[in-house]
Amino acid sequence: MSEASGHILLIEDDPMLTELYQTKLELETFRVTMATDGKEGLALARRLKPDLILLDIMLPELNGFEVLKKLGEQAATKRIPVIVLTNLGGERADNDKRLALSLGAKEFLVKTFHLPDDIVGKIKTTLGTRMKRTAKAKR
Repeated sequence: MSEASGHILLIEDDPMLTELYQTKLELETFRVTMATDGKEGLALARRLKPDLILLDIMLPELNGFEVLKKLGEQAATKRIPVIVLTNLGGERADNDKRLALSLGAKEFLVKTFHLPDDIVGKIKTTLGTRMKRTAKAKR
């Protein structure tokens, strides 16, 4: 197996989706850590400082918006890119998207509109952009 492409923290409470995303990400050589609620996800983000977080909105303990807000308030986690995933579409999704982006999310994706391949593509794009910025900042 080749070297990992990066470390992804997946915060998702649906076991079927968790398994699907984990399998797809690991096939793409990402290292994946999972959390099934917002509180656990926040603790793991603080401790592990992953390269990217995939964050569901509807979660037990702390919802995705609360997790995003807390990530943005702490120096150790505020620079970790977050891609928000939701099952909710329509007008609710538009409002949720505005809120998620205002709280620092890099992307907002409705799960039913994006296949796992699309999500992996967004992760690669987001991480690629982040790596370029980091390299520029070091010059």
